[in-house]
Amino acid sequence: MIHTPKEELVLEHDFIVLQETPEEQQYDFNPKSFDDYLGQEALKEKLMIYTHAAKMRGEALDHMLLFGPPGLGKTTLSQIMAQVMNVGIKVCSGPMMERTGDLVSILSSLEPRDILFIDEIHRMPSNVEEVLYTAMEYFRVDIIIGQGAGAKSINLPINPFTLIGATTQSGKISAPLRSRFGITERLDFYLDEELEKIVLQNAQFLNLKITDEAALRIARSSRGTPRIAKKILRRVRDFAQVKRKETADDTMTHTALTFLGIDEEGLTVVDNMILKKLMEHFNGGPVGLDTLSSLIGEDKETLETVYEPYLLRKGYLEKTPRGRQIPHKKLPFLQKKYFGQHTII
Repeated sequence: MIHTPKEELVLEHDFIVLQETPEEQQYDFNPKSFDDYLGQEALKEKLMIYTHAAKMRGEALDHMLLFGPPGLGKTTLSQIMAQVMNVGIKVCSGPMMERTGDLVSILSSLEPRDILFIDEIHRMPSNVEEVLYTAMEYFRVDIIIGQGAGAKSINLPINPFTLIGATTQSGKISAPLRSRFGITERLDFYLDEELEKIVLQNAQFLNLKITDEAALRIARSSRGTPRIAKKILRRVRDFAQVKRKETADDTMTHTALTFLGIDEEGLTVVDNMILKKLMEHFNGGPVGLDTLSSLIGEDKETLETVYEPYLLRKGYLEKTPRGRQIPHKKLPFLQKKYFGQHTII
């Protein structure tokens, strides 16, 4: 049985499994094969070779670490690999496994060659992580029964399996765990053209007529991330339905995005607030993260992990020893965008 990590938590065999909610099942299209999966072409070709080779040998796939920003398809690729190899997959989240018994229960329930997908594996407690070491190398787990002088260690054999760990912060993976992965691959942000195809693909699933121009507009506003593109598409569908539009054209999509507070480059209300405050109060910076956090009303971690990466990638923000600032070449454009022809003094 395939479980996918979404919003709903289900207790299964005394451990937590993340399961897709009925709403997400209804409104999200998940590719079932490499042909249906759009984008990540170089990585997809590698995974096709790895999975087919393992299937031909009748062996479990090597343990794999997938890293990259959230929403790029790490879980979906893992599900496709399970489909190709005709094996089961269990999906769980690192932070949810607080006890070693949780992980042991999962490992002991795996069938031969099954895939165990652990999302946000860098957030797994260290005592639970240590159970993985012998499981990954020798396909057994050590269980301590009893306490004190009467405690006994029992080796519990488990079926050969594949661990696929997913993380958004690969630097936080401990060296002993990282060394046990035979395959390490990174997922990159998508191009606008790839996201356009994903939008058109999901529009068919949603029975929404959409023009190529509108799909490209959504793609350009999706921050290089399929998950965001799908969310925007669903909101555009809502907008089209309420406005009684049979087709989501470019004009209507532009109106919908404006209504959602998303501009042409995918900048949200908070993104624009960050840049505008930097311009208005600090002449573009530099300014410390603590000060910027207080000014915006968001905590530092949210600024660093949610908003900064995209602003840095788009060239609207840069980090300096003195703090965050807007690059000099972007100042004239942002002055015109936020203040018309007014020059900030």
